Amino acid sequence: MKILVTGAAGFIGFHVCKKLLESGHTLVGLDNINGYYDINLKFARLKELGILQTEATPFNIFCSSKVFGDAFRFIRMDVENREKLPKIFRQEKFDVVCHLAAQAGVRYSIENPEVYIDSNIVGFANVLECCRYHNIRHLVYASSSSIYGLNKTVPFKENDKTENPISLYAATKKSNELLAHTYSHLFGLPSTGLRFFTVYGPWGRPDMALFLFTDAILKNRPIKIFNKGNMARDFTYIEDIAKGVVNVTEGSLDKRLKKEEYYKIYNIGNNKSQKLTDFIREIENYLGKHAEKKMMSMQQGDMINTWAETADLAKDYLYTPETEISVGIPKFIDWYKEYYQID
Repeated sequence: MKILVTGAAGFIGFHVCKKLLESGHTLVGLDNINGYYDINLKFARLKELGILQTEATPFNIFCSSKVFGDAFRFIRMDVENREKLPKIFRQEKFDVVCHLAAQAGVRYSIENPEVYIDSNIVGFANVLECCRYHNIRHLVYASSSSIYGLNKTVPFKENDKTENPISLYAATKKSNELLAHTYSHLFGLPSTGLRFFTVYGPWGRPDMALFLFTDAILKNRPIKIFNKGNMARDFTYIEDIAKGVVNVTEGSLDKRLKKEEYYKIYNIGNNKSQKLTDFIREIENYLGKHAEKKMMSMQQGDMINTWAETADLAKDYLYTPETEISVGIPKFIDWYKEYYQID
C-alpha cells in the first residue's frame, strides 16, 4: 500500500514508519519538526530512517531515504496548510492515511492553547477534507486516553462517557473523534481512532516521565512526583504500540464495511494499571541509584489513574501487548545512555 504517515519524526510516528517500511509498504512521511522539544532528537529519528537533516530542514520539499530509497520520502510541512496538503494528496494518491501528527503535552496545552487549536483541530479538519476528496480507503488517527477525563471507573472502555475532559489537549482529541465520526457518517470515510495510553520506550519524548526521571537520577537531581505519588498509569511499551498501529493500518475493512461500520474507536494500551511508585522503583533498580524525591501536589489537567480495556482491539486486530515495565524500562535506559553517550 501507499501510506501517508503524519508526525513521522515524532516518537510513535517514527516507530510506525519503521515497521511499515520493514513490511514493504511505500510511505510518505510528513512532519513540521516544531520546537516543542529538542528538534535534534526528531532529526536523529529521521536519520535512522535514512533521511538527512540537511535535506529534511527546508519546508515543502520532498527528500528520499538513503536506506529505503523512494519507498520512503519525507516532507516538512504543517498539516494545517490548506494550500499545500491537498496538493500532496492529489499528487501521491495514497491508499491509507495514518495521522499521528499533533501538538502533544497535557500541561503545555494549558499555557499555549492556540497551538493546540491550530495543529490538533484545524490540522485534523484539513486531513479529513483531504481524505474525503481523494478516495482514501482508511484513515487511522491518534486519539488519547486523556479524553476519559474525570471518569473514575477502571478499566476504561471505549463506550464509557467522554464528555468531561480536564485539559485542552484532551478536548482537542475528543474534537478529533467527533469530527471523524461526522465525516464517516456523512461521506462514508472509514476511520479508526486509537486512544493511546502512556507510551514509553527508546526514542521517547523528553517531556515524558521516564525520560525526565532517568535524566534527573543520572544527574543527581531530585525528581518531581505529583499527587505525592498516588497515581497509576497504563504504561505501554512503544514496540507494542507500533505493532498495534500497523495491524490496524494493514488490516482488512471488509467486515466493517459490510456492516456499514465506517467509524470505530479502540483503546490501545497495556491492559493493566501500574503504580507510579513501582515504575520509579524499576528505574532506580536498573540504574542502581536511589532517586531523591520531591513530593508535589496534583497538577492541573492530570488524571489520577488510567487503565485500558483492549479486548476489542485484540479481537479485531490481534493486538497483544507483551512488554512488562521490567523489560521496557531497561531498553529505554540503554538507548538513553547510548544516545547521550553516558557510561
